[in-house]
Amino acid sequence: MENREIELGTVEEASVAVARLLAVTHATYERRAQLEHALQSRIAIEQAKGVVAERYGLDLDDAFQLIRRAARTNRMKLHDLVGAIKPGEPSPPELVAVVSDGESV
Repeated sequence: MENREIELGTVEEASVAVARLLAVTHATYERRAQLEHALQSRIAIEQAKGVVAERYGLDLDDAFQLIRRAARTNRMKLHDLVGAIKPGEPSPPELVAVVSDGESV
């Protein structure tokens, strides 16, 4: 039988390896959080598009264009306006103002 010895590294090498693993783990968690945020944002946008489409008789693309125009016109973040669009509640005034302007969608 062959005798194989395992060569152990130094404490410094182990510390470097652990630091690298921690950095990769941290980056992975950060990326996961970014993706989760993006998904939640996308879900909110899709829900708002559906509400606006139903409320104003638009297709989903036109509803998104209306929301985007209302956010830009009022210098709002899209996310903030989307958060204010809720089923069963009145449309936010920023959206109503753009709809009232009668611009084509």
